[in-house]
Amino acid sequence: MKAGIIGYGSMGKMLLWKFSEAGHLGREELFVSNRTAGKLDEVKDIAEIGTNREVASSSDIVFVCVRPADLKAVLEEIKDSVEPGSLVVSLNGSVSFDTIHQIIGGKTAKVIPSLTAEIGRSQTLVCFDDRVDEEKKAELRELLSTFGNVIELPENEMGMGSELVSCMPGFIASIFDVICTSAKKHTSIPDDQIVRMVLQTMSATGDLMLQKDMTFEDVVTRVATKGGITEEGTKVVYERFPETADLLFGKTLEKRRQTARQNG
Repeated sequence: MKAGIIGYGSMGKMLLWKFSEAGHLGREELFVSNRTAGKLDEVKDIAEIGTNREVASSSDIVFVCVRPADLKAVLEEIKDSVEPGSLVVSLNGSVSFDTIHQIIGGKTAKVIPSLTAEIGRSQTLVCFDDRVDEEKKAELRELLSTFGNVIELPENEMGMGSELVSCMPGFIASIFDVICTSAKKHTSIPDDQIVRMVLQTMSATGDLMLQKDMTFEDVVTRVATKGGITEEGTKVVYERFPETADLLFGKTLEKRRQTARQNG
């Protein structure tokens, strides 16, 4: 299998290095291009560097890692270079298959990784158009599994799926940033120690729930004894936070719809 990456930004860089580090693809099986060629000097030992068309023509799976506004232009550029049977993968979930198929007629997929891919724990979303056969699906899943779990969703659920896995690290970080900032007002514990305490507890709680198959309610029940201190805090969360969560998803999903219309 040969994989090509068009665009060496945040996602393209992550994909290239993760594929290389996994050891499944050598230099002769990895191809990369970027608008600013100088940025690729650091990868000359792990991948073949070329133009967008050269990467497309050399690859069994072509990852297009560019901004939504640039996607159509790149697809137009490579459409005659993609080999029959190759799979073109967009990392922009907001651009529909219908829009992509207006330009390129072959097999296409969409992939949404998470920032947590950097530590091999991504919950990576993937969806396929109806032209992709099972063999090609398996090849893509194998590549993506090198940096975490792979979750297949229908195209119409990729938006909410993205909120839950790709956007969620940002949501979680902002929520706990607020919590830590509030905690600082009530203690003399050093700021960095507060953050470490919260992060370690947050990480361990997630691992506990996954390993013990616990629900959120299970954890709350175990910690928040009736009439106790923790119960007072959880009441505030359940009474006040739902409105914020509804507003969060309302805003982000509307922004996603706007982006889809602009690039449709």
